Amino acid sequence: MDGIVQDITVGTKRGSDELLSACATNGPFIMSNSAPSGEYTNGNDSKKFKAENRTSGILPSRVIHIRKLPNDVTEAEVISLGLPFGKVTNLLMLKGKNQAFIEMNTEEAANTMVSYYSTVTPYLRSHPIYIQYSNHKELKTDNSPNQARAQAALQAVNAVQTANMAIAGSGVSDSAAGLAGQSPVLRIIVENLFYPVTLDVLHQIFSKFGTVLKIITFTKNNQFQALLQYADGSSAQHAKLALDGQNIYNACCTLRIDFSKLTSLNVKYNNDKSRDYTRPDLPSGDNQPTLDQTMAAAFGLSVPGVHGALAPLGMPSAAAAAAAAASRIGIPGFASAANAVLLVSNLNPERVTPQCLFILFGVYGDVQRVKILFNKKENALVQMFDCTQAQLAMSHLNGQRLHGKAMRVTMSKHQTVQLPREGQEDQGLTKDYSSSPLHRFKKPGSKNFQNIFPPSATLHLSNIPPSITEEDLKLLFSSTTGMVKAFKFFQKDRKMALIQMSSVEEAIQALIDLHNHDLGENHHLRVSFSKSTI
Repeated sequence: MDGIVQDITVGTKRGSDELLSACATNGPFIMSNSAPSGEYTNGNDSKKFKAENRTSGILPSRVIHIRKLPNDVTEAEVISLGLPFGKVTNLLMLKGKNQAFIEMNTEEAANTMVSYYSTVTPYLRSHPIYIQYSNHKELKTDNSPNQARAQAALQAVNAVQTANMAIAGSGVSDSAAGLAGQSPVLRIIVENLFYPVTLDVLHQIFSKFGTVLKIITFTKNNQFQALLQYADGSSAQHAKLALDGQNIYNACCTLRIDFSKLTSLNVKYNNDKSRDYTRPDLPSGDNQPTLDQTMAAAFGLSVPGVHGALAPLGMPSAAAAAAAAASRIGIPGFASAANAVLLVSNLNPERVTPQCLFILFGVYGDVQRVKILFNKKENALVQMFDCTQAQLAMSHLNGQRLHGKAMRVTMSKHQTVQLPREGQEDQGLTKDYSSSPLHRFKKPGSKNFQNIFPPSATLHLSNIPPSITEEDLKLLFSSTTGMVKAFKFFQKDRKMALIQMSSVEEAIQALIDLHNHDLGENHHLRVSFSKSTI
């Protein structure tokens, strides 16, 4: 299967400058500019590192300053940070200070590197590190014997790059693979695909083990698969050891990971199927299959031609997936997702009720209990069925407006919502919904799992009886919640329709007020958010 992607270089070869002949490790060194106080120290200088207090107005430079390196980091791993963006022409390791300087052969390469790492935190050996421009325009080192290791690492990179140029057009990432002894490309198969897994989910999970450069997702033999390329082979090896056999979600979406035979990926488009994180300029390839079609194929489904139909699969948010994975795998940097109780604050105390929170949060999971705090009625606790559903609700509802106020949704320190003791004054502020018939996700494999979307102005309506007309529904929604902007019955199934309100806030209120509304003829209206527009 690896043959579907051709080997090419990662990034662009930025010239053929020879590596500087001097070496670099912890010995004495010279910069082309006088060093500002606090940027670095060496064996002959007593200046202290004060980078945390430096201003951000540093001009671009070919020299990159790297901080907070783990104690056991190697020269090859530091070099690998710069390889995807161009040629690394010099290296200075300050292991006693957990710092390093690398010099790129062009300022353009350095600019691309700093820009990329400003949006994606780089990791070495599962530790986050920090990258910024140096005040120095050039890195010069002397020929001290203790700098030999850095020079040897640079020479090894240069030798591998030269060899790969003849084979694969200067495969820069191959040098990283050669240094690490493994391919930097992983082949990932997701088994038991109960929830869809997006490209962003994979990026968030795998980026905790190193810098992810490229991802390609596809289906083969009715299995959802991905090829993921790291900046170096050691990161790929760490990720494989940590994640192979783990579940992204509880008891499903199992990761099966092997090393690919490829050493680099050819990404032509940045869309929801593939992405090159070093090339934000790539086109989206509008004629490519959408993620809905890809995921439907993975589930063995067909995508109907009706715009807004239920069959396209809703994507669980990257935050929910990443947090769920963290709770099982213990990935550094992710918040704990073991708790299923949410704290909802900044509510309108005059209008909020347990029932409205039950209906709204029930879009993203089966709500077990709701408690509005007795002495702080602008705050409430919502207990979901599990931590995955809690993360999903939090990621979609935090910041959404309800009753004129923007909700704040965070994880609570409480593990459960306690019911009031017998005789305790509660005023109906605590409700137990564990046995509610309105739970959307109580059936394993329910189609509702396929249609989880963020709040939007467009609502999907279902379970509509034949006698109900378009005017009936437009009147119902406009008379109770706001202004209806558009309406459309599904062409092949008049039991379903789309209705568009004038704002997301109005749509949220409409869902709360009218989900499970009795339309007669033993039909109760089902309302959910849609990703479509009319």
